[in-house]
Amino acid sequence: MNIHTPDIDRLPTREEAEAALSTLRKWAGKSSDEDISRLDSAVGWLVPGQGYPAFSRAYPAGFRPDAAYLRSMPDLQNGPSSLIRGAKARIQHVGISNFRLPVRFATRDGAPLVLETSVTGTVSLEAEKKGINMSRIMRSFYAHAGKEFSFGVIEAALDDYKSDLGSFDARIQMRMSFPMRLGSLRSGLSGWQYYDIALELVEQAGLRQRIVHLDYVYSSTCPCSLELSEHARAVRGQLATPHSQRSVARLSVVLTGGMVLEDLIDLARGAVVTETQVMVKREDEQAFAELNAANPIFVEDAARLFCEALRTDPRIGDFRVVASHQESLHSHDAVSLLTEGATFASESLDPHLFQTLIHRR
Repeated sequence: MNIHTPDIDRLPTREEAEAALSTLRKWAGKSSDEDISRLDSAVGWLVPGQGYPAFSRAYPAGFRPDAAYLRSMPDLQNGPSSLIRGAKARIQHVGISNFRLPVRFATRDGAPLVLETSVTGTVSLEAEKKGINMSRIMRSFYAHAGKEFSFGVIEAALDDYKSDLGSFDARIQMRMSFPMRLGSLRSGLSGWQYYDIALELVEQAGLRQRIVHLDYVYSSTCPCSLELSEHARAVRGQLATPHSQRSVARLSVVLTGGMVLEDLIDLARGAVVTETQVMVKREDEQAFAELNAANPIFVEDAARLFCEALRTDPRIGDFRVVASHQESLHSHDAVSLLTEGATFASESLDPHLFQTLIHRR
């Protein structure tokens, strides 16, 4: 019968560990290699002058780990809380960013569209947990990426890695450049316009939200500059042109009903009609100048026009509008931010928020 002392399960102190190490070194120094190997070959490293073990430098192409070998492999990220470095604090987001793979998307006409997609996947990490296994996020997403895309597929991937990682909150965001045909204003030509879009599924405290982010690029003619130019022509016969510039608005919306990506793009087009053009002949360029003159717009106007359109769509709940008019008159930009609902409300402003509203093509 074995009798255990009450403190058998306690961790040894540093002093006790140092004493045990000293004992092992003394024993190994007087023992044969055979005796050491029978105990544990690693003990041989404790013998002074033993030298570094001779490892094989040939890659074992035929090696296949069995279940026992896999179980023996160290996994520091799933180690005990004693391995945590720094404060034992809850982390709201930890995961991967810009994991790329092709994904099939359903378009409004029903034809599937395969697009290169950048995935960001994060989970929350409780204070007593060391870390997460990042590769599980990628593996869980690959299990569903071959299916036709929908928010339901993102939900399946989120369910998988939330279960695998034992986390409470989880998020998946997918970014892609989404193409739509855009007709010219007068010539009858058409070309592909590309829209930077992100789809996001967020789960917090058991509640899920579907969010779409759209970057919409348009031309903004300054109403003040337009009036001043017309004044110069009328009063002094002086030719003058109003200043206008490429502008970007990021619309972030919580979906409460079914909406395809083309629907949100059409909504943006209807709110601010001076979208930048793809295919342009002379008659189209003239038409665009007339369209801008008919729709001069301050950055405040842009925010409110998008707001008006978003409010009227029953498929949209909370939303945020961030607009940047990248001035041709000034050496700075004109910006605005408008939110409705609790989802996007924030007292703090990301210091680089408006710098991200750059149309890179």
